[in-house]
Amino acid sequence: MALSPARGAVRPDLDVVFRQNYQHVVAVAARVLGSRDEAEDVAQEVFVSFGRSSVPADDVCGWLSVAAAHTALNLLRSGRRRASREEMAAARDDHAVPDVADAVVTREESSRVRLALAQLPRKQAVALVLRHSGLSYADVAAALDMSPASVGTTVRRAESALRKELSPDASSR
Repeated sequence: MALSPARGAVRPDLDVVFRQNYQHVVAVAARVLGSRDEAEDVAQEVFVSFGRSSVPADDVCGWLSVAAAHTALNLLRSGRRRASREEMAAARDDHAVPDVADAVVTREESSRVRLALAQLPRKQAVALVLRHSGLSYADVAAALDMSPASVGTTVRRAESALRKELSPDASSR
């Protein structure tokens, strides 16, 4: 993270950058977290950090995308224990109404995917999130300071590692 030399100073372009990029930052974080409310909290944290940074204007979109993905992954990783407790509590609840069964299964599957995503190497997880958030290979490469040719390989490796984490054999670890 590039911090500005003047401690506590706020970037003069913060308002414009915030208005132009807020929805994108929330979308990236929501892709990781599955919750718009949590994604908005992440966006707030990202823009506070950005406001104190000296990120060059050319790098703003990439920096914000990566910061959103990193911050959301950090939140996801710190929430693993809480999620585990919630899943155990839900499993003990034997009063489930048949009409909500599909919603529960979908929520549990989403939770498994998020927990598996948190297990991936950070660069792979961020590349996967950014690519599936709609960024082009070139944009992902610029955001992660890697060659555009290696983005596809990184994303494929991330998808493979994610499938491996989600396999039934992985759940017995």
